[in-house]
Amino acid sequence: MMKVVVGAGSCGIAAGAQKVYDALEMQNGDKAFSLTVTGCNGMCFLEPIVDIYDEQNNLTRLVKVTAADAERIATAVKSGDLQSVSDLVISDEDAAFLTKQTRIALRHCGVINPEELSDYEATDGYKAIRKVLFEMTPEQVIEEIKISGLAGRGGAGFPTWFKWNAARSSAGDEKYLICNADEGDPGAFMDRAVIEGDPHSLIEGMLIGAYAIGAKEAIVYVRAEYPLAIKRLEKAIKQAEEKGYLGEHIFGSDFSCKMRIKAGAGAFVCGEETALIESLEGSRGMPRLKPPFPAQAGYWHKPSNINNVETFANVAWILLNGGEKFAAMGTEGSKGTKVFALTGKIRRGGLVEIPMGKTLRDVIFDIGGGIRGGKQFKAVQMGGPSGGCIPADLLDTVIDYKALGATGAIMGSGGMVVMDEDTCMVGMAKFFLDFTAKESCGKCVHCRLGTKRMLEVLTRITEGNGQAGDIELLEELCYSIKDGALCGLGQTAPNPVLTTIKYFRDEFEAHIGEKKCPAGECTALVTYEINPEKCIGCTKCAKNCPVGAITGAVKSAHTIDTSICIKCGKCAENCRFGAVEVH
Repeated sequence: MMKVVVGAGSCGIAAGAQKVYDALEMQNGDKAFSLTVTGCNGMCFLEPIVDIYDEQNNLTRLVKVTAADAERIATAVKSGDLQSVSDLVISDEDAAFLTKQTRIALRHCGVINPEELSDYEATDGYKAIRKVLFEMTPEQVIEEIKISGLAGRGGAGFPTWFKWNAARSSAGDEKYLICNADEGDPGAFMDRAVIEGDPHSLIEGMLIGAYAIGAKEAIVYVRAEYPLAIKRLEKAIKQAEEKGYLGEHIFGSDFSCKMRIKAGAGAFVCGEETALIESLEGSRGMPRLKPPFPAQAGYWHKPSNINNVETFANVAWILLNGGEKFAAMGTEGSKGTKVFALTGKIRRGGLVEIPMGKTLRDVIFDIGGGIRGGKQFKAVQMGGPSGGCIPADLLDTVIDYKALGATGAIMGSGGMVVMDEDTCMVGMAKFFLDFTAKESCGKCVHCRLGTKRMLEVLTRITEGNGQAGDIELLEELCYSIKDGALCGLGQTAPNPVLTTIKYFRDEFEAHIGEKKCPAGECTALVTYEINPEKCIGCTKCAKNCPVGAITGAVKSAHTIDTSICIKCGKCAENCRFGAVEVH
């Protein structure tokens, strides 16, 4: 029987996947083919996606499918002749988006049904934890993770084995294993995709971690804004409990572990492990002073270990295939693969998993297809609000912790926001500072007040009120905050500002000295004018102006009253002759 699989991650559903599924279900009243769902395969730019598998498991992938296509897809599947839907088949160029990747953390995403335990079991699911329980000691598990070189994928890149070993070595019978799924970076959605598309890999990875450190309780702290992820994880936990993979005496062994979900309120600061612990305990999410570290005194002041979703998603694969195989990928100081959320002014946006050691150019141009609309690449923001901007002349930077750190950016959790020539770098720095200033918990003065003062300066510059010395003032504030902030949020908040000043200082100087925005993005610093030599008097600009600032007779050159103009850009958007110029 042919099988039809609809990509039903959050991105697919937002693009209309549920409507496609419902329409296909209606067309399949006679149950002529198997109809099921899967998570996001990472090709978010092609959603909704429908995969068709024939009896020999050969795949035909249809993209940008609509509910209106359901009838002819069903007819094509029933007849076994897919030529009638060839216009929906993915192009070879787009298909290369996946074929150029190496997938470990995302190995099952977009392949299995995340709501069916049997699908996970068919891909060697829960074999790793069985192997661990009956063939390995906790110390051997930790040693295998050490051999792999797996580092925390949540941002800091701290050796996973070291954290596990510290928690195991801490005194006490009551210990906790915690998964940080509070994915707060703007433009990052790696953890969400893993939970939605492969929840059992997270559960199995956490079970192995719990066995290694001696924990009997595991907690997944996930933001409440991820309802589909929570729903599928809840179902997966229940399935695992019913099968005996979670709970008392797992696989008949002496090891017992229960798991629960904590839905967080979505505070960025709760990505910091001690703030997350405070939130878990029912308090406001604010970081604690360290030491003691969570491995010594974490959740309820008991030894605790925290890793993020992507880290745990690698664990079962490593234990089944061996740490050396994982370590064989990557660079000397950065082993394995890394998942990136590729967003912004990119042709093919989505999830990319590549071995460490590839370059930014490999990801942005070879896999991502370069910049939309034929524009020029300008910069990429790495590591979200805690990261930094990397300019075009550093495109061949190797992706590993050391090389990215040398640019002033960080690996972070994997956010990769691409910018083109029309992006104002001062505005971009302001965007990220606005985010971190709002997300500051307020516990320490440097972060609470320092980020607000920086935001005020950046706002003043983008509004045309910049003053001589503002750049130096920003730099002084940046270093003061980095030195004085209590946690990682404050210590890294200045990174976007420092890197934009470092690589795009001329844009800051143009905003301050010339009162101009080179990219034309800062509305306070631009004016719209109509070139009388290009204007044919079609009146389209005047009809689309929301405030009536444009006047002129039909077939005569029009003019813009700058005293009325609100600089919305509608005139430029609607002019087909390039007559509206932005200065």
